[in-house]
Amino acid sequence: MGIHYDQLCLCERKMISRLHEDGRSVRSIARALCRSASTISRELRRNAKPTKVWRGGYDPGRADGLAGRRRRMKKRFKLERQPALRAIVGDLLAMGWSPEQIAGRLARNHGRTVISHESIYRFVYHRRNQKDYWHRLLPRAKHRRGKMRRGGVNPVDHIRHRIPVHQRSDEANARLEEGHWEADLMMFSRYGQAVLVAHERTSRYTVITRQPNKTAQPVLERLSRLFTKMPGPLRRSITFDNGTEFALHYKLNDIFGMRTYFCDPHAPWQKGGVENAIARLRRRLPRKSDLAKMGQADLNAIVDVYNNTPRKCLGFRTPKEVFSDVLKRVALQT
Repeated sequence: MGIHYDQLCLCERKMISRLHEDGRSVRSIARALCRSASTISRELRRNAKPTKVWRGGYDPGRADGLAGRRRRMKKRFKLERQPALRAIVGDLLAMGWSPEQIAGRLARNHGRTVISHESIYRFVYHRRNQKDYWHRLLPRAKHRRGKMRRGGVNPVDHIRHRIPVHQRSDEANARLEEGHWEADLMMFSRYGQAVLVAHERTSRYTVITRQPNKTAQPVLERLSRLFTKMPGPLRRSITFDNGTEFALHYKLNDIFGMRTYFCDPHAPWQKGGVENAIARLRRRLPRKSDLAKMGQADLNAIVDVYNNTPRKCLGFRTPKEVFSDVLKRVALQT
């Protein structure tokens, strides 16, 4: 008779109790019940622990009641009751989607609410699912919910022709006009390795490119190469932090007529779009990544996943879909 993995019944628990009291080993009990040794070990470990109202020891009736209670508790979660939906959510989390993106895209596809993002979060952070490490599939992989502190450092004295972000137009601030970008460097643990990330504010469309180092000239060259391919209405302005790598920013104005702006010191959230993009890209490009083993095609594949992920701020459309519409509209206007 082969080993099976159905739930233990009360009769089996009574036999476990009797054999355990007789001093039989876990493996011996497992062979007698045609169960795996891990099933017997887990049963004894979970249901024999002392509590405030239980002095300890294995009691089959109490163990069966606790198992029933756990099953009822699990059924509170929609993803526990619907395995097919759970598989879909798990696959999308593994692709880097957030619970909010999953819930919004499913609602958009089905024309109704399939599951709320809060239901997904509750399931992920339920104590039972902590053992399955579902939280590691979340974009930030935090083991508990809550805000994380952020910081930022960079002096401003070395930036020539620096214009503060507060002088940026109202249309750019409100994301009502395309062609306003944000840019930053994504750094890695190996010395000299960096990726330039450029983020269009209206569509959230993002482009990444490998940098040879963190100096200003290569950054200017990569940005120039990017914006050369863009029509005029898609290169109105760009916002940076106060790093030395953006010291040649004013040449973008000379070449393309792009206005350049800078965040206040210690205020990286003023270019929150690119900061959020980098945080999401870190899932597939962690700081310990070795860029020497990756080509631009690998980086393009990673950013394609980001650009094809639906966003709540876009009505659960993807950045690529919105950016494509912007390109078509600009083409018709020119």
